[in-house]
Amino acid sequence: MMQAAEIVAKGSVVAASELQSHQRRVSAGLGAFRRRSSGPNGMRMPESGFCCGRSPFGSSLSLGVEMARLRTGVVGIFRSREKARWVRVQASSDDPEDVPSEKLQAKSYGTVLPYVGVACLGAILFGYHLGVVNGALEYLSRDLGITENAVLKGWVVSSLLAGATFGSFVGGALADKFGRTRTFQLDAIPLVVGAFLSATSQSVRTMIIGRILAGIGIGISSAIVPLYISEISPTEIRGALGSVNQLFICIGILLALVAGLPLAGNPLWWRTMFGIAIVPSVLLALGMAISPESPRWLFQQAKLSQAETAIKKLYGKEKVAEVMHDLKAGGQGSTEPDATWFDLFNKRYRKVVSVGAALFLFQQLAGINAVVYYSTSVFRSAGIASDVAASALVGASNVFGTAIASYLMDRQGRKSLLITSFTGMATSMLLLALSFTWKVLAPYSGILAVLGTILYVLSFSLGAGPVPALLLPEIFASRIRAKAVALSLGMHWISNFVIGLYFLSVVSKFGISRVYLGFAAVCFLAVLYISGNVVETKGRSLEEIERALNPAI
Repeated sequence: MMQAAEIVAKGSVVAASELQSHQRRVSAGLGAFRRRSSGPNGMRMPESGFCCGRSPFGSSLSLGVEMARLRTGVVGIFRSREKARWVRVQASSDDPEDVPSEKLQAKSYGTVLPYVGVACLGAILFGYHLGVVNGALEYLSRDLGITENAVLKGWVVSSLLAGATFGSFVGGALADKFGRTRTFQLDAIPLVVGAFLSATSQSVRTMIIGRILAGIGIGISSAIVPLYISEISPTEIRGALGSVNQLFICIGILLALVAGLPLAGNPLWWRTMFGIAIVPSVLLALGMAISPESPRWLFQQAKLSQAETAIKKLYGKEKVAEVMHDLKAGGQGSTEPDATWFDLFNKRYRKVVSVGAALFLFQQLAGINAVVYYSTSVFRSAGIASDVAASALVGASNVFGTAIASYLMDRQGRKSLLITSFTGMATSMLLLALSFTWKVLAPYSGILAVLGTILYVLSFSLGAGPVPALLLPEIFASRIRAKAVALSLGMHWISNFVIGLYFLSVVSKFGISRVYLGFAAVCFLAVLYISGNVVETKGRSLEEIERALNPAI
């Protein structure tokens, strides 16, 4: 079956009856175009004066120009409204053919997913290294002779966070200089070496060095995993794929929990637990060797042919022209030099960078670490004595909530999920505080505390957990994206470290109930801040967001 535009491509002249037939077929699904047209039967009139009262053979050139104009308008409607079901593509034989747009989208989504999966190995390692020490600490302390030394045990735990803080800042600079995929490969070095030293350590010094190196690795991962995913994901599913990062972090934590199950029967199993992390680190390096570089980074480096190759590998050759046009429209190929760290604080970028840092500060100051830390004692008060069961329940709630967030991200939007999340967290904190203080609720305090904990974790995983890492690469301009994400994540790690260092002292001085009330107040402040300062990015390309937030480019 031939379309009207195919007549143009082949230079044919059709009879009046054929033209009317083509006209009816093209116009059938174009109500919006028909309403804007000025000619009969929904057709725009050619400038040469062709109309139904004249012979259609008057000017084949004018007809061709008009048909081409019609096709351009049709395709524009298809792209902007996404209501039409058919688009034209070029077949391998160079003959146009009709292909359902759903199939094209499915194809582009399908080719992107494996590379997102490779990047998510970094997220799994992130979660695994965070969680692996919890079950292993008692046994490694016995092996390394630090059972009675609380300070050294604290360093074994917190040295990972110190390394991650450094790694998050370094990750942005490496991603700008070497590209996203090469930075992933470089990141595998501290991840492998750190895991190996931790698994084979015979002294606490070697263990701490291994933990610092592993921390540097996960710090770099925390910066480049969401960055890479956001830059290669199609706009329509960028939210869902971006939240997968948080989902795999939760899965990594759960895997660390499962890996600790044999410890009771084999006290030396803790070495295997640390050594297991070498496997996904190696797979990450190998996977990134065959993964395409971010087209946006390549375009920014003026490597246009490589950018086109990456786009073709990610979305198919049909998308090359469209994506390249979007990149040019977004100013990705501008002659501006790479941003310095000082550029992040100039008038042009100051506000959007402050939003990114504030989101991660609110995330940590809202009390997630406190709730997780106290979850075991809270569950014991409700009669759940098993630490593994308590941790598993919290972890399962986190995974479940993050999975829901992945589904809702591109439907409800990032901003609405953040507001809903922090509102739920504030309510949960109030419930937890009241369960510890109100004597009227004393008979139900255990149950209320468990409900409050689960509700808090679910609320956190719906927005406050996954959204900041997704939103930041979206709102930052391409010129500052890597460094701004690194800076924001640096704030995350610093605040995480400080809270972990002083949290117990604050609790002992003010009591857990007052601390929970303070967390509730932070959550309410976060709702007010997000309402007034965070923009919605759902359904908008990175280039559209960049132009909206940075009109100067």
